[in-house]
Amino acid sequence: QAVPAGSHVRLNLQTGEREAKLPDRENWERDKREERRRKRLGKVDVDANSFTSEELKKALAKMKENEKAERKVSFLFLKQCTVRKKFRPIEQLKEEFEKLNMKMETDYEIMVKLISKFNSSASTLDEKVAALYDLEYYVHQV
Repeated sequence: QAVPAGSHVRLNLQTGEREAKLPDRENWERDKREERRRKRLGKVDVDANSFTSEELKKALAKMKENEKAERKVSFLFLKQCTVRKKFRPIEQLKEEFEKLNMKMETDYEIMVKLISKFNSSASTLDEKVAALYDLEYYVHQV
């Protein structure tokens, strides 16, 4: 006779009968959660003779995908290292420009100046319009 999933089944060695026990509500909920977790993680069987060829093919495909992903990450890391060798950090560039008596400003710093110029009561209408046009350019980049 079929028994519901999650039932506890045992063989009584004294009588030779198979017995089934419905789980109590608390254990049943836990077992259902465990079953959902197993479905999410995939079937794991420790008996080596029980794997089908399809399961082995799927596992091999997953291994190949993981290997490709690892290669891609290492390639990106190497590419990032070569890019870093070609370019200098912004702090170093600022120091070099200061030595040449030139001040290098970031877009953020320029935008803050333009906003303060626009909000300033000392600015003329033409200066405010020019600040808005310049600000529009920088905001468009963002």
